[in-house]
This record gives sequence, structure tokens and C-alpha cells, in this order.
Amino acid sequence: MITSKKTYKQYLESDKAALGIYDNNVKLKLKNLISKDYIWQYQKTLRKLEYYNNCKKNGVGLFSFYYLKYKFKKLSLKLGFSIPINVFGPGLAIVHYGTIVINSNTKVGKNCRIHACTNIGASGGKPEAPQIGDNVYIGPGAKIYGDIELGNNIAISANAVVNKSFKKDNILLAGNPAKIIKEVDIRRIIKHI
Repeated sequence: MITSKKTYKQYLESDKAALGIYDNNVKLKLKNLISKDYIWQYQKTLRKLEYYNNCKKNGVGLFSFYYLKYKFKKLSLKLGFSIPINVFGPGLAIVHYGTIVINSNTKVGKNCRIHACTNIGASGGKPEAPQIGDNVYIGPGAKIYGDIELGNNIAISANAVVNKSFKKDNILLAGNPAKIIKEVDIRRIIKHI
């Protein structure tokens, strides 16, 4: 969770690395002049909103908080993302535009790579939502729901339905309902870690 200006900057740097954005890349700067990188704008706004919500929600900061909340909502609608603040740890990489719906009670560790058409939420009207570890790859169309825990270094394949806990690390989950397919080296999937 972002608790200071320092952690805010660390989160931004981790997110940039996860998305493969480097400040000294001339090709990337030219591309951004021609067409904006809306996902990076979204993630920057998400992190700034988290910072203002957690650290600056008083006085002048309150005005900035509400402005950022408005901007964040506009970007969310444009991109199809429904991601609450303070859910993802540093190193978030949203790979594509498209529907992503996350429950506000969900917690995801650092270095999560998430694709479109993903839902992570509660089950049956209960407030408990998934608690997901570090270094997790979530494939397109994955559904993760219920009062469950997932370990570290897990890859969840496309269209998998995860509705029970998997606390074992270094595994690939696939199927409906999801089951362990094999052990996996997550560094081959999430390159920046």
C-alpha cells in the first residue's frame, strides 16, 4: 500500500518496469506523441489516487483527490476497467484494453500481470474476496472468486475458473474448475522480475 511520497514513486517505477516503459527510449517517446498510452495514463492515475487517498486526503489535497477520482473514473469507463484503489502491489502490468473487474476486498501482491476479460471477486454476496500472492500472471478471461488464497509465482491460464485456494508456489493453474497442471518458472512469463 502506498503510505508516503517515497512509496508512491517506488510503485510508479515498478509499474513502469512491468510495462516495459523506459524514460530514455526515443522510440517509445515518438510513439506516445502519435498515440497516447492510455493504460500507462490509467496506472499513473490509479497510483496517484491511491497516494492522495492514503496520505493527502485533507485541505488542498482533498480537492486534488476528488479531481483525480473524476479523472480515474473517466479513464476506467474509456478502457473498461473496474479496479478499486489499494488492491494491487507494485509492478502491476495491465496488458490490454478490455473488461477487467476487481472486487475492492481483493488484495494482490507485487508484480501482477493481468489480461483483459478478467474478473476477481467475491462469491454469493459474501464480502470476502481472493487474496493473491506475488508474481502472478492472470491470463485473458480468467475468473477468480470466493474466499480463497493463492500463493506466489503462479500462472493462471486463459479462461481458468479459480474458486478454491492454491497455496503452493510455482504452479500453473488451468481449467474449469482450475487444477494444478504443472510446476512453472514464473520468470519465463513475467520478464521484469
